[in-house]
Amino acid sequence: MSAAEALEVARSARLELRVDGQGLVLKASVPHSPTVLDLLVRNKAGVVAILRTEVEDWPADEWRVLFDERAAIAEFDGGLSRQAAEALARACCVAEWLNRHSVRASPEKCLLCGQADYYHEPLLPCGTEAEGHAWLHHRCWEDWHARRKTEATDALATMGITIRSSTT
Repeated sequence: MSAAEALEVARSARLELRVDGQGLVLKASVPHSPTVLDLLVRNKAGVVAILRTEVEDWPADEWRVLFDERAAIAEFDGGLSRQAAEALARACCVAEWLNRHSVRASPEKCLLCGQADYYHEPLLPCGTEAEGHAWLHHRCWEDWHARRKTEATDALATMGITIRSSTT
């Protein structure tokens, strides 16, 4: 289950959620199922990212404008099919979301595996000086980046930015 789906389940269970630093704060007006909490625990990073997006980010309609603009340029100026143009526009939105939701971490340990710097496998900075760095081992970067892209995709999906299936 994705972070967006876990968030939807929690909200339908009438849990109020908010972000506090890197933490997730829950408030329940009615008793809730341990299953809902388990979903939130397993998808915490993605749920936190989505909630941050809702509070600190562009409104959903602005993301939709960016998506539609990129898709139109790719389709009409670039000559791509609508489906290919939407796929490219979605990739542009994912990249923009990742840029707007940078991750900072201590250079003391890998953000993914939690292990320290090794002489044969140093921690490497990922990010920019202005936004800060996430520190990762080379072997951890691919999984970490895939998770970040999933966070972005889930957050954008909650705003209706997905690739429409072909209707031919």
